[in-house]
Amino acid sequence: MGPDPYVRQRALGGFGPEGQRALSEAAVVVIGVGGLGCPAALALAAAGVGELVLVDSDHVSITNLHRQTLYGPDDVGSLKVVAAERALRRIAPGLRVTAVSERLTEASAQGLLCGSDAVLDCTDNFEARYAVADAAAASGVPVVWGAVQGWHGQVTVFDTAVGLRDVFPEPPRAELGACEGGAVMGPVCAQVGSAMATEAIKAVTGAGETLAGTIAMLDGRSGRWRDIAVARSRQAVGR
Repeated sequence: MGPDPYVRQRALGGFGPEGQRALSEAAVVVIGVGGLGCPAALALAAAGVGELVLVDSDHVSITNLHRQTLYGPDDVGSLKVVAAERALRRIAPGLRVTAVSERLTEASAQGLLCGSDAVLDCTDNFEARYAVADAAAASGVPVVWGAVQGWHGQVTVFDTAVGLRDVFPEPPRAELGACEGGAVMGPVCAQVGSAMATEAIKAVTGAGETLAGTIAMLDGRSGRWRDIAVARSRQAVGR
């Protein structure tokens, strides 16, 4: 047997060989392979997740490169899921990757989540976010949810206790995480995306405590995180 790339991770108290084994058997769906999906997928692949399903219909543009860290100049014009799969296979040759080059819809969400252990919502519009949340709630799949705008980021885990519609019964006036055409600090995306990967690892292995019931909010200008508790809302719709 060759050198173990996960030896430092296996040595973690509360994770160990059992956690690494569970991670290697897990299937995680990443919806949106952009500013959040890129660092999240990269971290999951490097950590030893067994399978990633990448869902995105977009193509790489030059303005993506400062924050979408799986891509380089040679990838401009390529489908994001194709370029991302190529990059991830270099990092983790044994990783199982499914690239889905389609826009997620309410009709397709349930099928895309079928058989998964967790889903990362890295989208930037609430139509897609609600579709992910509703399909995940119906399937009992935890949703690791993230958003970035400007210098600010948010991350949480939605599960059977508290879901997206508890926090946002209706879409907010200003779309959270709507980076396209807007200003955004690239490394803030990396911070939030990496935090999402950590939450996904905890969710699929049972190691540690996830952010379920709490939204962690990052102010990149001060470098500080703060937590906001959330609870089930009687006003939530669409369940």
